[in-house]
Amino acid sequence: MGFFKKKKPEEKSLYEDLKQTKLSLGGKIKKLFSRSNFDTEFYNELEEALVMADVSVETTMELIGLLKKQIEKQKGKITNKDSIQLLETIIESLLPENNFDVDEKKLNIIFVFGVNGVGKTTSIAKLANLLNEQGLSIIIAAADTYRAAAVEQLDIWSQRLGVHCIKHLGKSKPSAVIFDALDAALSRKSQVLIVDTAGRLHNKENLMDELKKLNKIIADKAPEANRYNLLVVDSNTGQNAVQQTKNFNESVGINGVFLSKMDSTAKGGIAVTLAHQMNIPVAFIGTGEKASDIRYFEKNIFVESIFE
Repeated sequence: MGFFKKKKPEEKSLYEDLKQTKLSLGGKIKKLFSRSNFDTEFYNELEEALVMADVSVETTMELIGLLKKQIEKQKGKITNKDSIQLLETIIESLLPENNFDVDEKKLNIIFVFGVNGVGKTTSIAKLANLLNEQGLSIIIAAADTYRAAAVEQLDIWSQRLGVHCIKHLGKSKPSAVIFDALDAALSRKSQVLIVDTAGRLHNKENLMDELKKLNKIIADKAPEANRYNLLVVDSNTGQNAVQQTKNFNESVGINGVFLSKMDSTAKGGIAVTLAHQMNIPVAFIGTGEKASDIRYFEKNIFVESIFE
């Protein structure tokens, strides 16, 4: 997180943002770990708590297997507090490090995609605001040309944030908007170009093929740029998010995930499942409706926020 400046003291902490997950998952697990016996019933209830919080069965079983081994090594000498800290450490060890970064000396292109209704446009505004606060020059490409409201929404956000938005009036092809945005970003020597795309079902081959073509346009026209493919996932989606991620990753490749609406779910386990099962890092989480409601994902702080 070296590029990002420290959060101001008056801003909300992640502990507050993840209050629902903390009360639900964190509360259940802390109560469970208050027992003195780590028996079969304990592990069964732990499994249930994790699965109910949208941690996949596969990830849950690996977590419990690792925890069981470590507790057995302690031969009954482990305290309740130590056992919770042990679980935190194991969860952190399963999550890949956040790899999002910006090279201020060149163009960084963030290609954003996801299924319909995940909050993609708002997430782009939050990301633009976060990067804008770091003093970067930013352009947003409104390439969701299938939905006029999306272009209008991004244009309004851009004006509020003081960043430039490349858009076309009337009907236009997404590729045309991306071409113009790339020309503008390269000629102005902008540091960041965020590309919005239309929401699409991950199991519709023709829509995924279009996404591949748009991704190729970016690669061909700006080969020297840093490219980052960002999938936006609704945190309330549950295990279907895994299949979404698999399909998008097979089509265009994913560098990181933006988990939207994390403040409205009591099931924060999907962050653990996606990062571990897909080995794709969570880059950002959205925690509200305002442009400032975004957090750069740091796995240790995320885990601590749930269990502390």
